Amino acid sequence: MTIPNFGDSLTALRDTTPLIHCITNYVAMNSTANVLLATGASPAMLHATQEVAEFTGLADALSINIGTLSSPWAEAMLLAARTARAHDTPWVLDPVAVGATRYRQEVCADLLALQPSVIRGNASEILALDGLAHQGRGVDATASTDDAITAAMALAERQQCIVAMTGERDRVTDGKACYTISGGHPLMPRVTTLGCGLSALVAAFIAANPDEPLSASSAAVACSAAAGERAGETAQGPGSFYVALLDALYQLTPDALNHFARREVRDAL
Repeated sequence: MTIPNFGDSLTALRDTTPLIHCITNYVAMNSTANVLLATGASPAMLHATQEVAEFTGLADALSINIGTLSSPWAEAMLLAARTARAHDTPWVLDPVAVGATRYRQEVCADLLALQPSVIRGNASEILALDGLAHQGRGVDATASTDDAITAAMALAERQQCIVAMTGERDRVTDGKACYTISGGHPLMPRVTTLGCGLSALVAAFIAANPDEPLSASSAAVACSAAAGERAGETAQGPGSFYVALLDALYQLTPDALNHFARREVRDAL
């Protein structure tokens, strides 16, 4: 399988500055907004039921993250997802710790019925969504992406969407083709909400590249991995890593992203 030109996807994002409506968790709001801004997108954080439908109709993409779930937020998520579907607006589901409680599973089942464009989660979350008997430990991945690749491809095919499964090695699939993306840095799991920010970044990439959701989602994952690799070259710990990561996202060029892809992106099949 030929590696797409991920640099073109990044150029399209920066040329269009897509507006990304994020219904995300309390912990992730600031960092997610910074990730989007550093890469070239425009973030908006709205979750009031009185305005989410109206605003989703204005946005270029929607990112839903269930991290700090509550009944009012679940209602807002469903309103936004219904609006996105009605407007053919791409949207991303981040099913944080979906295997942990029945409530999370029920909300995610309702969201899955509204056909997300992309599901972005760790291996445990993808296994839980696929209906396998596997419980995640909080928001961490206790299964590897190698363990869960069959579930990811089955979920993508059944939902007719892209599944971006991240971990030590990331996998992005539409149920037929599948990319493996290496890179990143060991400090990435030591900084909270980077996965949440990645889900919003996927939304930005698919908003800017609507005709190529698999390659656009893969480009977003590769962008994060490439920036993480570069940030790790100078970071002294998690704090300096986060600052370096934002700088690396801002400084990442299309040519550098293509060079990273040639080294670190492979066909998984």
